[in-house]
Formats: sequence, C-alpha cells, structure tokens
Amino acid sequence: MNFQPLTPELLVAFEAIVGPAHLFTAQRAEAAATADAYADYGRDHTEDLHFAPDVVLRPANAEEISQIVRLCHQHHIPVTPRGAGTGLSGGALPIHHGVVLSTERLNKIIEIDERNLQATVEPGVINQVFQEAVQAKGLFYPPDPASKGSCFLGGNLSQSSGGPKAVKYGVTKDYVLNLQVVLPTGDIIWTGANVLKNATGYNLTQLMVGSEGTLGIITRVVFRLIPHPKQDIVLLVPFRDQTQAAAAVSEIFRAGIVPSGMEFMEREAIEWSARYLNIPLNLPPDITAHLLIELDGNELEQLYKDAELVYGVLEKYDIGEILLADTATQKEELWKIRRNVGNAVRYNSVYKEEDTVVPRAELPTLLKGVKEIGQRYGFTSVCYGHAGDGNLHVNIIRGDLDDAMWHKGLAEPIREIFQLCVKLGGTISGEHGIGLVQKPYIGIALGEAQLNLMRGIKSVFDPHGIMNPGKIF
Repeated sequence: MNFQPLTPELLVAFEAIVGPAHLFTAQRAEAAATADAYADYGRDHTEDLHFAPDVVLRPANAEEISQIVRLCHQHHIPVTPRGAGTGLSGGALPIHHGVVLSTERLNKIIEIDERNLQATVEPGVINQVFQEAVQAKGLFYPPDPASKGSCFLGGNLSQSSGGPKAVKYGVTKDYVLNLQVVLPTGDIIWTGANVLKNATGYNLTQLMVGSEGTLGIITRVVFRLIPHPKQDIVLLVPFRDQTQAAAAVSEIFRAGIVPSGMEFMEREAIEWSARYLNIPLNLPPDITAHLLIELDGNELEQLYKDAELVYGVLEKYDIGEILLADTATQKEELWKIRRNVGNAVRYNSVYKEEDTVVPRAELPTLLKGVKEIGQRYGFTSVCYGHAGDGNLHVNIIRGDLDDAMWHKGLAEPIREIFQLCVKLGGTISGEHGIGLVQKPYIGIALGEAQLNLMRGIKSVFDPHGIMNPGKIF
C-alpha cells in the first residue's frame, strides 16, 4: 500500500465539503482544549490500542462522503470509516492514520413503513433508539448487541453484530434488505431492492454486511421488521458445575424449546457485573455459573408451559434455586447485569477478549478446553456469552502477567483456543469481526483459496486499497 500524506490543499478541500465545524486535526483540538475528545477517534473498546488520525471529518450525507472518498481515492489517502467506536476487534482504528470518516451526523430514521414492515435509516442511528422507535409502532428489530445503548447501526452492519436475541431471531444480516453505499472510488450505489426475495445478480447486500468497512461506506439502510412479541419471562438458573451449564443449552433446544435469549455467565462474570452496577447479589459459594434464559411470545400461559418444559430439562443437572423473573423490574435488572459484564471486566482489569463460536452442543468441550489452556499458560479467564448460538466470549485477565507474556506470550494460547474452535466445527469470530487484533489468526479458519478470493473482491471494490486498510488480511 503506497499511501500519500495529507497536504494543506486537501485539508482546504475537505473543509469546503464538510465545513470548518466538522473538520478536526490534532492542532485544532489542542487549541480548542478538546485533545481528549479528538484522541477518542483513534481508539475503540479493543484493549488499550490507539492510533492518531491525521484528520477527522464528520460529513452530513452520502454526497459529502462521496466527494471526500473520491479525493482520497485520487490522492491515495487512507480512509477509516467510524461509527460509535464500541467495536472489540480494532476494526475502526486508523492504523495508517489518514482520514477518520465519522458517520455520527448521519443519524436519521428516515421512514418506518408499517404497511411493508420495513424501515429506512442512516448508519449513525443508535441501535436502541431504532429499536424503541419501531417498538412504539408494535414492530420489532431484534439484533441487540450488549452496547445497544450506544453502538451505531452502521457499526452493527459492518460486523454483522448479533446479541442475545440472535438465538431465536438471527443477527444483523438477517434483517437487511438494501443498502446505499459509497464505494472507495466515490461512486454511490444501491446494493439490492426493498423486497424480501431477490435473485437478481450477485448478492452485494450481504457482501457488504460484515465487510468491516473495507469495501465501502454504508450511508443508508433498508431493514425488514417483524411484529413485536407481547410477552416474555426470564429465568436465572444457577449451576454448581459450569460445564453442566454449557451442556444444558443443547438439551433445552432438543426438548423443543427455542428461547429468545440463552446467556451463559460464569461466576466471576455475574459477580463482577452485579458489583459494578451496585446490584445486591448473594451467590452461594458452590455456584460456578448461570444460564439466563428468556422466553417470549404472545400468550403468557404458553410461556409458563414452556418454562415448565425447561424446568424438566434442568432437573437432571446439579442446579441451585431457579429465579423466575416475570416483572418488568426483575427482568430489566437481570438483563442489565448481563449486558454490563463487558464493562465490569474492563473496570476490574486490563483484558483481551476473544470472540469464539462453536456448534452449541460443543460448548462444554470449548469451555473445558479454554480453562485447560489457561492453566497450562498461567492465565485466568472470565467467560460469558450467547450460549444459545454457541458464541462464547473469552476474557483473558491480565492480573499478574508481565509485559512479555501480555504483549507477546499470549499469542500461542490464543492460537490454541482458536484451533480448538475450528476443530469443534466453529470459527474464530461470531460477531466481533476480524479487524486488526484477530488478523494474525485468520489462517486458522480460512485457507489460502478462500483468502485469495476475498483479496480479489477487495481489489475490485477498492483498487487503491484506501478503505480501512490493514484490516482482516
């Protein structure tokens, strides 16, 4: 990649496009005493990494983005698209500096089409804001990452994010009908049509979803929606053996129950989160893990029948007293604990989070393997995640590890964890993406033939390699 430095003339051209209030450099930030805010554009939620952009631009629409990207294409300037910065794979880090292109001003819900159960939005809309807007009309957009209160829909699309509801309703890619995209050349295209069936040419829509900002910048999205379920109940199930908790997941599905949420939290995960939130939680000393199980539908009576079936499955395991949360306050509190596990881990210790995924029946083997690898290499881990779809987040805790082990020595045990995932029929990322930090391990999951196809696609979309360079490959 032969990138060129930004010139004063280019900065003048960028300023003419976005206006002086929406162009930031380190020098301007320092003069305005906003250096910390400017520095935030060079980091995300991935460990403690930071790369300073040369300039941050905040365009207002697709046309401004097109003009910016066309200039960057002509002058070989790297461009890093950015949403809310909540990613966990380093995908939004400007590792080659250049332009950080923030989508924060593209934050409009353009239309909620109740007749066709569709919505058209811009990428800077916050996930939860969108969910609440469609719910007010009796509709449902299920993908709900743990950071749904702050993450942007554009970032969710970039990683094809999941969340707890994925076990029943699917992930982001399952709700995308059509995308407006600014290509790395500056051209603006629509990738598909606003229809449920489309067999017209290659599926460019799904190619863009999960491409981590390497093929273009999404500027408008057409989502499909579904009716919102009217009722739900939540069960918190304590286990004395965490491997049994992982094993119970598959058994519940085999009993004919499809929960709308099925979350695994080992003891430290739920304890740290409850303490972080100052929520009283007295766990018996022999409890090592919990399953948080949500059932939803339109008839409460049917949900209680489903809960009885779940109880029947759980009777064969060594469990403690099950908490049935059926009030809004109880349910909200339990989900708040689960959604803040990542924040709690971050608060307690420096850590590395690995986003593993296997077929859900293999979860006990994966969990056991992670702990065994940790013992051999001398690190502890806090595990939690979306057990219903086999997605386990492994948080390696720094603790007393020295710099050499933390910065270089963990590469081999992480590799072993990923090799175990692939051996079990899984892969190295379920929802966080490859980005920067998983890039060294992609060869574990994908062969050269697959990688060469992907590199070829990248070169067709982005002949100068300017779009989020240095990610995935």
